[in-house]
Amino acid sequence: MVALDDPDPGQPVAAGVEGQIIAALDGDEAFDGYWKRPDADVGALRDGWYYTGDIGYRDRDGDLFVTGRVDDMIISGGENILPAEIESVLSLHPAVGEVAVVGMPHPRWGAQVTAFLTRTGHVEADELERWCHSSSLADFKRPRQYVFVAAIPKSPVGKILRRMLVAGDWEPESGEPT
Repeated sequence: MVALDDPDPGQPVAAGVEGQIIAALDGDEAFDGYWKRPDADVGALRDGWYYTGDIGYRDRDGDLFVTGRVDDMIISGGENILPAEIESVLSLHPAVGEVAVVGMPHPRWGAQVTAFLTRTGHVEADELERWCHSSSLADFKRPRQYVFVAAIPKSPVGKILRRMLVAGDWEPESGEPT
């Protein structure tokens, strides 16, 4: 694993520090490149290493934990923010069904942390703000906007389509949840 802001394979990050997961390409069964996608190879294959696009960390025992994707990372005010941590906090609220966190364009901060949610009970943005504030979530990671939607857009295999949320391709919630 290498630092997110300095992808030099000669400088791995220490145990417990998040970084981008990379894999050496020197084995017999190593990844050769994307099938008919030289454009994808340019960003992923560098100096004998495959940059997976996954973010994770190793614990002291050397076990690997995947925590997110480089593409999903929100950079707000110069801070790197992973949506999974925020989604985890919000998903624990009893009136939240599904949640997806994205960075919406912001003129001053670059991106604004925005949570898109479905409700399973009555909850408003101010209650969710108090919920996040009472958690271990750092202040700069808290959503600045909460958007209640009819459904979180997903691919046929269930992957959250964050790009659709950023593009405004979602349906607002209709009425109060039961």
